[in-house]
Amino acid sequence: MSRIRDTLVDGDPWSRATAMHFTASALIVHPPTRRVLLRWHARQQAWIQVGGHADPGETDPLEVALREGREETGLEDLKPLPGSDLVHVVVVSVPAAPHEPAHEHADLRYVLSTESPEEIRPEKPGAELRWLTFPEAHALTGEPNVRETLSRVEALLS
Repeated sequence: MSRIRDTLVDGDPWSRATAMHFTASALIVHPPTRRVLLRWHARQQAWIQVGGHADPGETDPLEVALREGREETGLEDLKPLPGSDLVHVVVVSVPAAPHEPAHEHADLRYVLSTESPEEIRPEKPGAELRWLTFPEAHALTGEPNVRETLSRVEALLS
């Protein structure tokens, strides 16, 4: 946590120019069916939650998570799950890409809900989306930090 606090005092915590910067993400749930939505992330080679970087001028992590959720899923009715607030903060290593070096995300995670799960549409080819039960989601992702987030969200829905 001290590294995350340091990111707050060392300038713009959202700046992609730093070795560790903030991102915001969310697990999207459909409460009536107790299903969760995961997205295939090609760069990470993993099934994870939706989310990403702030756009210029954005500073509210919940608003970043909502925008990213809408962009990546096509779900326009996303809203924070009542009482969920911030559910998890995780430092995630991101591999290098042709346009940027390896770095870390201090990812601020939320829970968003939808009433229209059938309206999902991937933002681009290769960014597959899947509605899963919590046991299916735990089995599909190999990321321990995502499994922990799944466990926290499952407990919120219980």
